[in-house]
Amino acid sequence: MSDFKQDATALLADIGGKENIGAVTHCATRMRFVLNDPSKADVKAIEELDSVKGTFTQAGQFQVIIGNKVAEFYNDFQAVSGVTGTSKEEVKALAASQQQNWLQKAMTFLAEVFAPIIPAIIVGGLILGFRNVLEGVPMSFLGQKIVEGVAQTAADGTPIYNTIVNVSPFWAGVNSFLWLPGEAIFHFLPVGITWSVTRKMGTTQILGIVLGITLVSPQLLNAYAAPAALAAGEVPQWDFGFFQIDMIGYQAQVLPAIFAGLALSWLEIFWRKHIPEMISMIFVPFLSLVPAIILAHTVLGPIGWAIGTFISGIVYAGLTGPVSWLFGLIFGALYSPLVITGLHHMTNAIDTQLIADFGGTGLWPMIALSNIAQASAVMGIWWATRHDEKESQITIPSAVSAYLGVTEPAMFGVTIKYVYPFVAAMIGSGLAGLLTTSVGITANSIGVGGLPGILAIQFQYWGWFALAMLIAIVVPFALTLVFRKTGFLAKNKLDFNVKF
Repeated sequence: MSDFKQDATALLADIGGKENIGAVTHCATRMRFVLNDPSKADVKAIEELDSVKGTFTQAGQFQVIIGNKVAEFYNDFQAVSGVTGTSKEEVKALAASQQQNWLQKAMTFLAEVFAPIIPAIIVGGLILGFRNVLEGVPMSFLGQKIVEGVAQTAADGTPIYNTIVNVSPFWAGVNSFLWLPGEAIFHFLPVGITWSVTRKMGTTQILGIVLGITLVSPQLLNAYAAPAALAAGEVPQWDFGFFQIDMIGYQAQVLPAIFAGLALSWLEIFWRKHIPEMISMIFVPFLSLVPAIILAHTVLGPIGWAIGTFISGIVYAGLTGPVSWLFGLIFGALYSPLVITGLHHMTNAIDTQLIADFGGTGLWPMIALSNIAQASAVMGIWWATRHDEKESQITIPSAVSAYLGVTEPAMFGVTIKYVYPFVAAMIGSGLAGLLTTSVGITANSIGVGGLPGILAIQFQYWGWFALAMLIAIVVPFALTLVFRKTGFLAKNKLDFNVKF
């Protein structure tokens, strides 16, 4: 018997029974309900359940925070409630989302496109982080680097030490081999995006995969080589006699893939409505895929690339400009509120674009530090309530989860509920962000948030990032205890129902 069957049964009763569920699904940490009558949900009783870390309502969805085992809980809930299937529920959830404004709809779409590919991005981040240690971290005990009999030194005369791959054929082989999945995840990211768009739109997913492959085909000039080739006038072209099309790939590009995927899906939906079913198997895929590929390489790809480059340029200017410290302070402090609204999902696209355009991202390190700050604020609550066994059952797992990069249980189950630890975490994260942008801390890739995030940081910034982590650990923890003792915001409760 599953550990969650009893709580799933209780949740079904407390939420108003099966008849009160218009739709139900789950994300990485939360059960998401569209309730026919939200007033029937007994929120207090739900939050008393051992498996539940907290609840809140956002954009018409009643969300119950379970934690990392939400998929297991969801399976048990389906079993006891009899609510099965996904397609009908997704349609109902989509209907409920019509109450959202255009910004919420755009962010929801972006979130639902990236959600299925985030596990791959996290794996890729771990791989690149490990490769970073193997090939990018000089270690003095491995000796000075020798090239053709000459000891290598930096411009200031200091020795350049070997990395692990310089002295170990085995680890050099491992490092080379790991680039196989690393390249597949990041350089071929458009394939995952176009697949995810078609999945979200309910159209033919294999066509999305094929479309994505046409954006990164080896026949095309690699996107990373495109700027130099364009400057030299050496871009290969398809020659149609009276016009030509540049053969440029879109490796690691986000917006071109999203635009292309949407074009494919809209074309398929259009043709399915207008082509008789008896011949649709032949003509719908052809009339959808081929025009989508043409549009991707003539209009949508270049436009998406230009928009993505513009956005990443603005963010990069904020990260590196004369008031970068202010950018870091504001972004570091406000990232957690972005998580509340759902707007944080847009950072995945921006991070990816920054990595593609500038070889690294200064945004993601602040996200990892924000996760740490939330965990540390929860640890402050744990310390203050450590003799309360029931409270510890919520605080300790929530803190561990946040230290490993998943903050929803910590935020919705602890920090937002008490308010003052949430403010303490914002302050600590803001100060850590200030340091991050002041010294230019950069990550090679998106990785696992929280404490393991240091693996994704470029080696020359490890010391600074460790200091930023210390700030994100100490400041929220200390401020949480100070705020609790002084009564600052201690009597406030947040009625968390986000509206726009």
